[in-house]
Amino acid sequence: MSYIYTGNSRSFLRISFNLRATLFILKISMAEKKEIVNLLDEIADFLEFHSENPFKISAFRNGSNTIRKLNDDINELVNSGELKKVKGIGKGIYAVIEEYCSHGFSTALDELKKDIPDSLAELFQIRGLGPKKISLLFNQEKIKSIDDLKTACNENKLLSVKGFGEKIQQKILEEIGQIEENRNYLLIHFAERESGKIKILFDELPVIKKYEFTGEIRRTKEVYSSLEVVILVESDKVDELLSSFKEKITLDVISGEILKSNTAVKLPLTIYLVHSENDFTARLFETTGSEEFLTKLGYASNKFRSDNEEEIFSKMNAQYTAPEMREKDFFSISNKELQIPSYLTNEQLKGFLHFHTTYSDGLNSVEEMVSSAIKLGYDYFAVCDHSKTAAYANGLSEHRILKQRGEIVDINSRTRWRLLQGIESDILTNGELDYPEEVLQEFQFVVASVHSNFSLSEEEMTRRIVKAIENPFTDVLGHPTGRLLLHRAPYKHNIKKIIDACSRNQVALEINAHPNRLDLDWRNIFYAREQGCLFSINADAHSLDNILLTKYGVAIARKGGIQTKEVINCFDYKTFVKFLNRKVTRKVERYE
Repeated sequence: MSYIYTGNSRSFLRISFNLRATLFILKISMAEKKEIVNLLDEIADFLEFHSENPFKISAFRNGSNTIRKLNDDINELVNSGELKKVKGIGKGIYAVIEEYCSHGFSTALDELKKDIPDSLAELFQIRGLGPKKISLLFNQEKIKSIDDLKTACNENKLLSVKGFGEKIQQKILEEIGQIEENRNYLLIHFAERESGKIKILFDELPVIKKYEFTGEIRRTKEVYSSLEVVILVESDKVDELLSSFKEKITLDVISGEILKSNTAVKLPLTIYLVHSENDFTARLFETTGSEEFLTKLGYASNKFRSDNEEEIFSKMNAQYTAPEMREKDFFSISNKELQIPSYLTNEQLKGFLHFHTTYSDGLNSVEEMVSSAIKLGYDYFAVCDHSKTAAYANGLSEHRILKQRGEIVDINSRTRWRLLQGIESDILTNGELDYPEEVLQEFQFVVASVHSNFSLSEEEMTRRIVKAIENPFTDVLGHPTGRLLLHRAPYKHNIKKIIDACSRNQVALEINAHPNRLDLDWRNIFYAREQGCLFSINADAHSLDNILLTKYGVAIARKGGIQTKEVINCFDYKTFVKFLNRKVTRKVERYE
């Protein structure tokens, strides 16, 4: 990759700028489409920050949208010069793209960022603060960072700035508080990356007989505050192990058999040293937690010991509980059958559902997405681009629906794929889907999702979603609570009423596998299973690499104990088609 990604598009470009010399030396000459999209968006933001010509700002934003919709490889288009011929890519924008693809940085962006502190990029994380307002705060109040902004809010200085008032100031303080709290956590894919660094280190040390990650990692949390590892090492090899560690990482605490480092990776790291198999299992069991689970279980480390966890549970006359299910919520499950561990795997998913393409805001074509999914073992597919209300995501008009449908018919006739045309239809404020019945009935699969008006009351939002669930064409309720982990709280809603509606109307609940969502929340899975709901595990993929995110949805499903028979993606094709036709007749003509 030609960039370092921190979870924020602005951050990755800032880091690229700081590493400009390194990138040039490495002669990185390949760029991904999403990098170019982010680059042009960032240039547009900083042009707006500097109050540049509105037409120039629009040109870069339009250029970003143009690149997003391209099907061809961006590097090939640049190298051949064909990108110059694409409508919406003028000479200036082409020059920016060509430079970035060749060298991995942008002189234009560097110039726009000159004399602007890196810390200013933090302000772009705050919802409601666009480039113009950030410019106003920077130039008028000399605010250069989130800390500066927090101080200004606490001193009521924003009340004298045009366009800001008491409510906005309070909202900004709330946003800052959330950002500060979230700094201590990582999303699941970033935590996985950090644990991978530790794994590489440990695998290089033969003195370690075996090790296993424990704590939050072993329980499959949505967000992570720490990494914990149990290591089995012979007692007379501890000094050798410590010497090896000190060559690689800084140990901030060495206390008996517990080692801690706050700088080895991006999360606090705790290492537990043990010297026998029984001690390894006991330490793993008690550090897996959670504390509430162990307390309710009545676990005492000095009483229950064994070299395998199943026997520990047996000694306590308790049913074996999978590590990912060891939360206090486990004990609230009234139906004991739902406490059975899940052994769901990616390989059991036959249907690749709810993915986006260049027809809306995806980065790859229909054919590219399906071809990649086939290589991963999927058997049938339902493309679900955004609907017409989602103008920000290039949602499909009725005319473009027909164009996509024609392409799908052509692809199926050439390949004999089981490719269906679905849609992610926006749930309007009144609960209607954003196409009339005569359009909805032509789709073969419908995901209904909320993408706007998040501030409704609990009663209004619940009524809105339930009405959409009751629509006979709705097959799946997409990302049911609307949360964005470490960024946006769920909208106000009564999740039990929504789950009840899904159960009554035979609508599957989505487990959106994107690390930013992991929605449905696993805590609600138990209740949904008790009501007999079905689930759909979807990556909500917008690019080829997004397809691999499905594994996180599977992990969350396992945390809720979900079995294969409860997941519509696990249905064989005939059973899936039967599901599609449970309420309305779908025009599904596919090859057996």
